[in-house]
Amino acid sequence: MNTVLIVIIVVNVLISYKGFNDLSFFRKYEFHVGSIRSGEQIRMLTSGFLHADMTHLIFNMLTLWFFAPVVISYLGDFSFLLVYFGSLIFGSLLTMVFHKNDYGYRAVGASGAVTGVLYSAILLQPDMMLGIFFIIPMPAYIFGILYLLYSIYGMKAKNDNIGHTAHFGGAVGGYLITLVKEPTLLVDHTLMVVLLAIPIIILFVMEKMGKL
Repeated sequence: MNTVLIVIIVVNVLISYKGFNDLSFFRKYEFHVGSIRSGEQIRMLTSGFLHADMTHLIFNMLTLWFFAPVVISYLGDFSFLLVYFGSLIFGSLLTMVFHKNDYGYRAVGASGAVTGVLYSAILLQPDMMLGIFFIIPMPAYIFGILYLLYSIYGMKAKNDNIGHTAHFGGAVGGYLITLVKEPTLLVDHTLMVVLLAIPIIILFVMEKMGKL
C-alpha cells in the first residue's frame, strides 16, 4: 500500500467533505473563471480537491486507486506526483483557454488529475485490459481513444455538467509528462503513442477551425 497515494486520497476526502458541509468554503476554492481572472489563480489547484457530491468523489478516488499503482511502479513516487499535479494544472489551464470569456463558469473535481494518471498508465502498460462497468473487457488504449473522442463531443455539445475540458487537459498532461519522463516509449510503444495522439490533434484542429 503506497503512502503517497493514500495521502492524496485522504486529502481529497477531507477537503471534499469540508466542502460538502460548508458552502462558503466550497465557493471560495472552486474553479470559477471570473474569480481566477481577477487574480485568484489558487483556485486552479484547490478546485481539484473539491467534489460535487459523494458519488463524484468515490468515482474519482476509485479510478485513482486502480491506476495510480501502475504509474508508481513504473515511474516512482515523485514522478507520480508530477503526473498527478501536472495533469491537474493542465486540465485547469485548458479549461481557462476554452472558457476564458465565460465568467460564470464553475467546476470542481480531481477528474483532470485522475484522467492524467489514467492516460499515463495506458501509455506505460498499453496492453492492460479495463473492465468497463466492471464487466465489459476492453484494451486500455481503445478506451483511451474513445474517451478522448467522447470528451471532444461533450465539449462541443455542452449538454451536461461534466468538465470535459478538464478531463481532456488532464489526459494531455498525463500523456506529455509521461513521454518526457519515459522517452523510450516513443520507440517501445510507437503505435500506442501515435494512436493516443490522434484525438489530441483532432481537438486542436477543431479549435483552430472554430468548430468547438
